[in-house]
Amino acid sequence: MGRYLTTMNALQFSDKIWCLPIIHGSGDFAIEVRRMMLSDHFDCLAVPLPPSFQYDVERAIAFLPSVSFVVQPEAPPVTAREWTGFEDESEPDDIFAPTRAASYVPIDPCQGVITGLRIAIEERMPRVFIDLETAEFETYFGVLPDPYALKHVSPEKFAAAVLPSIPRGQEGQPRDRVNFMAERLHELEKRHSKILFICSLLDWPWIREAYVEKTVCDTTDDEVESTSIYAVDPGTLLFGLGELPYITGLYEQARSELGEDENLSIDGVKAMLLAARDRYQKNLGKRARKISPKLLRVYLQYVRNLTLTERRLSPTLYTLIIAAKQIAGDQFAIALADAAREYPFDGRIPYPPIRLGIDRGQLADGTIFGLKNRLPGQALEWRSCKLKPEPPKPQQEDWVMQWNPHRQCSWPPEDVAIEKFRTHVKDAALNLLGTDLARSEKFSTSLKDGLDIRETLRNWHTGNLYVKVMPPARGTLDCVVMLFDSPADPRDYPWRVTWHAEHHDESTLALFATNYLQELVGPGIGQASYGGAVFLFPPRPIPDIWTNPRFDFTDTLEERLIASACYHAKERHVALLSHGPPGLAWRQLAKKFGKKLIHVPLGKFSQETIQQLRVFHVLNGQKIRTFAADFIRKV
Repeated sequence: MGRYLTTMNALQFSDKIWCLPIIHGSGDFAIEVRRMMLSDHFDCLAVPLPPSFQYDVERAIAFLPSVSFVVQPEAPPVTAREWTGFEDESEPDDIFAPTRAASYVPIDPCQGVITGLRIAIEERMPRVFIDLETAEFETYFGVLPDPYALKHVSPEKFAAAVLPSIPRGQEGQPRDRVNFMAERLHELEKRHSKILFICSLLDWPWIREAYVEKTVCDTTDDEVESTSIYAVDPGTLLFGLGELPYITGLYEQARSELGEDENLSIDGVKAMLLAARDRYQKNLGKRARKISPKLLRVYLQYVRNLTLTERRLSPTLYTLIIAAKQIAGDQFAIALADAAREYPFDGRIPYPPIRLGIDRGQLADGTIFGLKNRLPGQALEWRSCKLKPEPPKPQQEDWVMQWNPHRQCSWPPEDVAIEKFRTHVKDAALNLLGTDLARSEKFSTSLKDGLDIRETLRNWHTGNLYVKVMPPARGTLDCVVMLFDSPADPRDYPWRVTWHAEHHDESTLALFATNYLQELVGPGIGQASYGGAVFLFPPRPIPDIWTNPRFDFTDTLEERLIASACYHAKERHVALLSHGPPGLAWRQLAKKFGKKLIHVPLGKFSQETIQQLRVFHVLNGQKIRTFAADFIRKV
């Protein structure tokens, strides 16, 4: 007897039968099934499925990793109706009529029963389907612990810990199925010497009880319909797999490459996050926020806290999406949801397709019917999460055709944000303006503007302390230039405009940006990204700087902004926000207009804040503001 089986005595029904209770649809339990089957030699595998499923289930397993369903339609309910003398032509003849239901077995790589059958087929081990044939299957679920606990406890201890909370099966079909499987196990041990029985964690104590007490089952098999195999639509796998499709793909990839898969239930989430980050950055390009390792660490800490509040050890998809939305915005949450639905092994198999929903299936001809899982796992709770996806291209093209080129305005919340940032940049420039006049003096009665460490160390031998003296900045600033992308490619920023203030709290704004008509997010709502901008505050009317011939001597977009800023500024200094300090050409350009540039490094500010401020929206008239919030989404 193998070392693994010596610890499983509590789950033995007899000297010939070993039981492995599992949570259906769990990758962690599928690994336990594999470990147990490969740790010793069994001469028979018993599974809790009816014999009518065996042929098609084993045939579908041969097509793994392509996911399929083995479906068995249920008999339609018989209803008494009064005869009218006319034939009801509206009654469907199809066995999968919309009012019908069907039971199914998911051919899921992370399904413990399927894993056991897969190994048994490869090892040429006899397989026996011992469940009761039922014309109308009664499915039931349970609220069970997180299977990740198997990383620290044995299946024996896991089953023992859950045992007090497992309810006894109800009278009727659930009790009949338990008694029937117990009888079948008695029959099997007459022909086999070492049987492995894989069953649900909800059933094993009652099957064991019926086996020990030799309970007689008076119920016989029902007449059932034949089974059929259907290829699951890859886009709807999320509704049919026990694990997320992306993580299921990682399990299959590790199996094919003989890789490590012990901790994929957690490590797979991290791999999925990286795939979502790549998808997010590919979709948004320069508009995407920087998903840095620091941001991912904050995200994972938040996911951990949300998971613990739900009394789980591993996160659900809902937890991952909610955390992504709140940490990095709707677009990253959508990218994560799309990544979670990806399954790399979507090879074509020679069976008709089926699209899945919540306990529903749709055939190629549009027929919809209810689905009942023959291997039910954890009880699922479906929750909604409101996200704002990008509209489809055909809809964007319709909005472009409806755009009125003579109406244009901004989105007020973004105006407030960029004006606050302009004030922040202006204050930073004023502080830099006064640093040239800073001096140090010997400490007497006040620390003034703080201790001057450098000067104090330089005069350490004298025993004196020196403090900083920062004289107040002289003058003010009325013009701020922001260059977010320099050098800027004119082909990336074809839209150039001068906007005048709507009220006294807004600046006069001249900017160059991406084409908002190429990124319509709603009817009359375009999205663009700043390349650079000039802010004049207090606001004043100025001619359009992009058509003013006075600035035609400039060669680049940045030079035209700086020239117009220096020309229209009333103060001697102009604040310049950019990645690098202004070169000699830009300083000479400012000197030509009698101005001096004060450089404020762009790296001084949070890059996440900068990225969000760069993205703004153009509305096709002020009336669009009444509903714009329903379409504008956070990047």
